[in-house]
Amino acid sequence: MVDVTAKPEVYREAKAKGTIKLRPETIKRIRNGKIEKGNPFEVAKVAAILAAKNTSSLIPLCHPLPLTGVEIDLKTVGDSKVEAQATVKTRAQTGVEMEALVAASTALLTVWDMTKQYEKNKDGQYPSTSIQDLHVVNKVKEKQE
Repeated sequence: MVDVTAKPEVYREAKAKGTIKLRPETIKRIRNGKIEKGNPFEVAKVAAILAAKNTSSLIPLCHPLPLTGVEIDLKTVGDSKVEAQATVKTRAQTGVEMEALVAASTALLTVWDMTKQYEKNKDGQYPSTSIQDLHVVNKVKEKQE
């Protein structure tokens, strides 16, 4: 782990987002509240928050951080995608990019888990489903005054 002992605690924020490609029929089910397991967006938000809080347990050299805010936004995009954006905030000695990425990816994985029964083809494969373009949108670091 990188030694951040000498660094001051400052406000930090990171946003990350990605998408999951699903069948148009699955997107329609999400919009119409017809997912058998329940509302995938609500479950994905809780999963993403838990994931952000546990990032240092998942990524071996990631510092454990006291998160002060985690926001997850999910929306359907067009007829074949769901977008997840995570915003994570802290006052710490190191940034929260990893927490934002883990939150966004966990949200997308949860959507996949909640909808996978509608994604299988006749061979039991998932030809349309893929997580795409997971990336840090921006990060903020404000100096202590």
